[in-house]
Amino acid sequence: MNAFAASPDYPQANASVVGESANVHAGVREVAASESTDPEAAASEGTDSEGSSSEGSASEAAALRSRIESLPLAEKVRLLTGETAWTLFDVPALGLSPIVLSDGPIGIRGIEQVSTEAAQLPSPSAIAATWSTDLASKLGTLIAGEARRKGIDVVLAPVVNLQRTPVGGRHFECYSEDPLLTGVIATSYVAAAQAGGVGMSVKHFIGNESETDRTTYIAKVSERVLRETYLAPFESVVREAKVWSVMAAYNGVDDGTGSAPATEHDHLLNDVLKGEWGFDGVVVSDWLAANTTVESALGGLDLVMPGPGGPWQDKLIQAVTDGLVAESVIDDKVERIVRLGQRVGAIDRRPHLSSVEIDAPDALHSAPATRALLRETVARSIVVLGNDGILPLSPQTVGSIALIGPAAVDPFVQGGGSAFVQAPYASTPESAVRDTFPSTRLRVERGGTSRVHAPAIDPALVSTPEGRPGYELSLFDAHGHPLGEPRIIEASESWNRNVPIEARSAHVRAVVRLTNPGPNRLEVGVSGAHEVRFTGALVSSATDIATSNVILNSSANHPAGPARRFEVTGAEPVVVEIDARLQVVDAEGYGTFVRFELRHEKNDVDRDDELAAAVEAAREAEVAIVLIGTTEETESEGWDRPSLDLPGRQNELVRRVFEANPRTIVVVNAGAPVILPWLDDVPAVLWWWLPGQEAGNGLADALVGRTEPSGHLPWTLPARFADVPVQDARPINGVIDYVEGGDVGYRSWDRLERTPARPFGFGLGYGTWSTPVIAAAEWHSDGSLAVSVHISNTGERDSRATVQLYLECLVADLERPVRWLAGFALLDVIAGQEGYSTIHVPKRQFEIWSEQRQEWVIPAENLALSIGLSSRELSVAQPLPNRDVISLQTSQ
Repeated sequence: MNAFAASPDYPQANASVVGESANVHAGVREVAASESTDPEAAASEGTDSEGSSSEGSASEAAALRSRIESLPLAEKVRLLTGETAWTLFDVPALGLSPIVLSDGPIGIRGIEQVSTEAAQLPSPSAIAATWSTDLASKLGTLIAGEARRKGIDVVLAPVVNLQRTPVGGRHFECYSEDPLLTGVIATSYVAAAQAGGVGMSVKHFIGNESETDRTTYIAKVSERVLRETYLAPFESVVREAKVWSVMAAYNGVDDGTGSAPATEHDHLLNDVLKGEWGFDGVVVSDWLAANTTVESALGGLDLVMPGPGGPWQDKLIQAVTDGLVAESVIDDKVERIVRLGQRVGAIDRRPHLSSVEIDAPDALHSAPATRALLRETVARSIVVLGNDGILPLSPQTVGSIALIGPAAVDPFVQGGGSAFVQAPYASTPESAVRDTFPSTRLRVERGGTSRVHAPAIDPALVSTPEGRPGYELSLFDAHGHPLGEPRIIEASESWNRNVPIEARSAHVRAVVRLTNPGPNRLEVGVSGAHEVRFTGALVSSATDIATSNVILNSSANHPAGPARRFEVTGAEPVVVEIDARLQVVDAEGYGTFVRFELRHEKNDVDRDDELAAAVEAAREAEVAIVLIGTTEETESEGWDRPSLDLPGRQNELVRRVFEANPRTIVVVNAGAPVILPWLDDVPAVLWWWLPGQEAGNGLADALVGRTEPSGHLPWTLPARFADVPVQDARPINGVIDYVEGGDVGYRSWDRLERTPARPFGFGLGYGTWSTPVIAAAEWHSDGSLAVSVHISNTGERDSRATVQLYLECLVADLERPVRWLAGFALLDVIAGQEGYSTIHVPKRQFEIWSEQRQEWVIPAENLALSIGLSSRELSVAQPLPNRDVISLQTSQ
């Protein structure tokens, strides 16, 4: 008898399933307890197979192509390179206004000239940790509203590269190490954003899983591994969400069919993306990634950014004239950009037809509904890594709390690099804990620092030599002649981007008055050649000229420079006169700027004294909450981490606080894995991610159970760095060889039979559950498998379960992972009740890519299904049901 024989008494829905209910995800389908929906259909709403429904009939499309063909060649080529770093040229003859692009994985940065505050979302890894397409869709809608509020047409997001190694610098900016989870969350996010009339540019296509030498290395990945693993999330977003743009990566790719930069990989861009998948949008280069003319034009790239400049423009016109590039290739690129313009409403700048309603758009980033959504996302993303019963806390019974740690006073809310967003406000841990525990005594101690550099200076301490607030900036041309009068710059402004193109050097004068008693550390961060003096004394000099490399390697985001310690002993301030001769950095398409960042540590005290004060606070409190983690100096675009160690003395801080107070809760404020040697010793550990503007409120909600911290890890947490399967991403002779094949993340841990600190998919929440059960499984005529599951809430609290379904090989197969995620379901279940759902596993999960036949095939099946609450907490695997019994239904 088949183990999956259907039961006639098996319910299809359950009234005990509440809230988001049984949202079921297998890459192509979502089923709720009260209704069934199809994300592919939802993603396509308003978009037919040819693209946006607003594009009109086939005859109108033909007419458009005719108009494009009639344009002068120079005007067509002009459109294919940005006019500026963030805008495209207009085409009056076609009614096309300039299309505006912006960075935006966690919020809309906006273009430099009008950059303003924006809603600051949790990091993508945090969003993936919710395993919730509902929240991903709502965040996509929010991003669309924010983009429209700021005049943005296309958002350069999301990142769907996989977390191949935990040391990857942009690990926090990716969703997951698993291709299915990445694709499902990204598809929901993109579909919702584009339903709001804003284009998304999914990135970085392809093989861009690390930062070391990212602009030059070649990712060597077999065609099969690319197809089954790294291309899978891109394919989901293209086919299901009908994404309007794809960004080609900096690196090169060797997939066995050919080796070429990602911006000119003919097979991947033309054959696979545009041909096989039917992508009809725009392939845009990552900024400054395109370096060739003919090769990139023929290789599938449509748009070179940023502009002006780059390898196309006049060179591309000449290539067409010389017969190296057919004008029809140019016409196709123009048509794709015009189609994008139609979709975002840039044709005659008519409003885009959308069902999305935005209340008070000018205040969207701080509206109550936005705050509530972001607050819920923070709480839902938090992963309970351990809990002996101390959580949730009761505000009515806790008399005193010691809030301790570097992240308690300076939380890390967003990663470094192009993902940076200026939030309208910040909910801090201290303010949120005070609000949540109004009658509780609270003491806050930092306990040490997690940073190398001091924080940004208080602008009130800075003036010009004449006493005006800010610092004085003078600019000079190549001959040393002044360019206008000196400018007065606010001390909080450290980039100085509005620099004339003819400027070559700068002179900065500032006076800093240090008033805080005790030791003060003063730093100046600069980029490129410089000479810096503190009160006449030379403290730093360099002659190396900075170029766009300081943007590409992100060193400009955390500039080095001189640091000195000053002791304030009396009532009079210590006055430091700063005189800096600086290079004007010409970063090509990124513009010109002068980097001058003032940093100040007002209590540069002995670290032993800070640690002792934290231990004392813990000893006196009923509960100690220790917030530790990384910073933007650790996790950032531009470089990979050398290790997974927590910076500073934070491990020592945790141990000593726990020794002083056995009721210690540790909160980890990091985007990517770090080693936690005390994880199984302390009473409770929460993973807080990089939580964005609602950081404190979301954490407080989780601590008291106002919102259950129901997150599950979207990656594997190592216990020891030595166990990590891929420990670095350093190219060897310019090549990164993906030798592990498709065994990315937890798949490698399974293959190598290593035990992590916490496995992929792990999360305790505050509930207690029975072992989930597979009740029935039925094949559909489209090759998908419908798996009916149920789980019992055996605890005393209403709770959310993330039920995970895995496929695994009954007989070892080195060409396939030991097991892989095939689908999952979120079930909100009332205490003491059961939750039911159906997980639809698409046909693709059973297929492999045949390099010989160049198609997807189903090999002789030796697969089994298992179910559980993490990749290591699974039921005994059961063979798949017989395919001879097939329902006439499909997964639609």
